[in-house]
Amino acid sequence: MKLQGQIVDIHQKRIFKGEITFESGKIVSIVEKDHEVNHYILPGFVDAHIHIESSMLVPSEFAKMAVAHGTVATVSDPHEIANVLGVEGVEFMIENGEKVPLKFNFGAPSCVPATSFESAGAEIDSEDIKKLLELEDIKYLAEMMNYPGVIFDDEEVLKKIAWAKHFNKPIDGHAPGLVGDKLTKYINAGISTDHESFTYEEGLEKLQKGMKILIREGSAAKNFDALIDLVPEHFENMMFCSDDKHPDDLMLGHINQLCARAVKKDIDLFKILQMACINPVKHYKLDVGTLKVGEAADCIVVEDLVNFKTLQTYIDGTLVFDEGRSLISPVSFENLNNFNCDLKEVSEFKVMSSAKEIRVIEALEGQLITNEIIESVTIENGNLVSNTDKDVLKMAVVNRYQNQPPALAFIKNFNLKEGAIAASVGHDSHNIVAVGVSDEAICKAVNLIIEHKGGVCAVSNSNSKILPLPVAGIISDQDGQTVGKYYAELDKMAKQLGSTLNAPYMTLSFMALLVIPSLKLSDKGLFDGTHFKFVDLEVES
Repeated sequence: MKLQGQIVDIHQKRIFKGEITFESGKIVSIVEKDHEVNHYILPGFVDAHIHIESSMLVPSEFAKMAVAHGTVATVSDPHEIANVLGVEGVEFMIENGEKVPLKFNFGAPSCVPATSFESAGAEIDSEDIKKLLELEDIKYLAEMMNYPGVIFDDEEVLKKIAWAKHFNKPIDGHAPGLVGDKLTKYINAGISTDHESFTYEEGLEKLQKGMKILIREGSAAKNFDALIDLVPEHFENMMFCSDDKHPDDLMLGHINQLCARAVKKDIDLFKILQMACINPVKHYKLDVGTLKVGEAADCIVVEDLVNFKTLQTYIDGTLVFDEGRSLISPVSFENLNNFNCDLKEVSEFKVMSSAKEIRVIEALEGQLITNEIIESVTIENGNLVSNTDKDVLKMAVVNRYQNQPPALAFIKNFNLKEGAIAASVGHDSHNIVAVGVSDEAICKAVNLIIEHKGGVCAVSNSNSKILPLPVAGIISDQDGQTVGKYYAELDKMAKQLGSTLNAPYMTLSFMALLVIPSLKLSDKGLFDGTHFKFVDLEVES
């Protein structure tokens, strides 16, 4: 097969009219040739860190959507499904992903459970990590979120790192806000990347100490603006990633969007494309072509080098997306799940207290980190309740693996004026997380999730809507377009209920994420992520 166009050679930093010949999935020749074709041919995009599960799609359905935006490969951490189903969940993702052309490149989840302070559905210990890393399908040790374990020499954590070194596989990091001597020790343990930097200074220090920095722009966490000015000088040690991409956002774009934004910042085109197409392949030693003779024919045809609208996507020389149509066929699979809790009563969501002030989680737009603030309380019959005027709303985390009383706290910046929203997508353990204006609304939303054994929902005074997620309680069994459209309707409903957050459900899903500071709510109670200790809901007198 022959493909003509303006060829973008990132390695030689030049663009020329030419022709590429594919045979048996490989590029056999790239020659200069004059022609009238004006579109551009470049290597396919690689998402350098993503949890496929956050798209709420199985890998095969994710692939159908991603190739529409020129993505040919991902560095995929199956951490989310592993926290629900353990190694079985990782095997499910690999098996399903192998049925389609997109190159997923899964890692061995290093933190299952993510912490000892919450209830997950499974555990992956160092012996499991060894068995996973032995597999060719496992390319790296996925993000080491337990950075305190690294810093304080936790034996089990160090064993996992040692196995990655034994098999000569990269170790991904996760160290939000970590600087100074602690950062140095974390890096010296062998950890090579970080996608959690949220300031320029933090990213710069990590780069100067030898880390590779990923610019993340997901559905909730958005660090592009904070880090993009590092690119001109440090592009050789930087990559792009989405981390968590919800289905409605995936309908609109992927890594191509970050390239377009970087171009508008007047950053050199070849530096941008090296980050998007070349650096992940080199760092993770991926079997992904970079538009060189002898490599896999993984390339894309784009309309221009400004917006990167994808016209065609080729993987191993096979056309998988053409002029608005994905050519990847659906595949069949069996649903797996782990959901074992009973319906809740409204009384279980009461907080009986005489407190005058309470600790409140402050959710931050576009960030996984939170603040801790102090607010006065609203009490009805001895029960602390939501106050919509002050935007201090009750939040619940419900253990979905066994029957336990809900954990309760209060949160600011969701701004709901009616009803409640809830989801069983609750990083990292994926218990049920809910926020609402009343105990009744919260209970109604939580029970809707329990009845469906997983989902994302919104309830109002007169209506309720749910996107069922029967695969591990976090993934749909439907196609991407269906899931994306329905999720967009839920997002719209949440905003009609008053939410002012750009991505209310993605933000909700991270409010139990204990590996990110500062104040979060696990299924066992309110947690001060900065100091790694439980604290009381009430302010100490």
